[in-house]
Amino acid sequence: MRALAARLFRDAPRRDKIPAWVQGSDQMKFTMMVLSLGASLGGSAAWADPPKTLRVTESVEIKAPIDEVWATVRDFDSLNKWHPGFASDELVSGGNGKVGAVRKLTIKDGPTFTERLLAFDAAHHSYRYKILESPLPFTGYASTISVRPGPAGTTRVIWSGSCKRKNPADNPPEAESDAGVTKLLKGVYRGGLDNLKKMLEH
Repeated sequence: MRALAARLFRDAPRRDKIPAWVQGSDQMKFTMMVLSLGASLGGSAAWADPPKTLRVTESVEIKAPIDEVWATVRDFDSLNKWHPGFASDELVSGGNGKVGAVRKLTIKDGPTFTERLLAFDAAHHSYRYKILESPLPFTGYASTISVRPGPAGTTRVIWSGSCKRKNPADNPPEAESDAGVTKLLKGVYRGGLDNLKKMLEH
């Protein structure tokens, strides 16, 4: 579009090329038309901002030893054991704690998607992963699960992630909007963390 605007300006006739009968007020109208079109074409890209990076963090304090909590969440193929939203979690390549391992997750009554382990730190009780393929309404998703000592002998589990919505439209459907994607992730995190607390505080 910028090239078209530039071509319009380039091809606009010079005053010495404009017949006398179109000079004056008609020439002014023509000039204003070209300027207006050039501004709209040149500036349209600025009106449609690209999707921004969304960041979500949820946490929970659990009345259980840190080693017990870490043992529950550390395996890359164990998400379905503590998150009620997942029907299955299986490794399709690599092994638990091995960077590069890939798992296949199946949501209960829902789709299947794959994730890759990006980092694993047993000493600091954390791991990081990203989604490879997913029908979910966001892209570029990466997430970290960390287990930390909490106050008074409790353990704190932190689940954080970042992504961008897939739909680049200025006004996408609610479920595909920034607010919709953020709400979805918060719901996933809370569902898992709250159930983990319930499991370990028996």
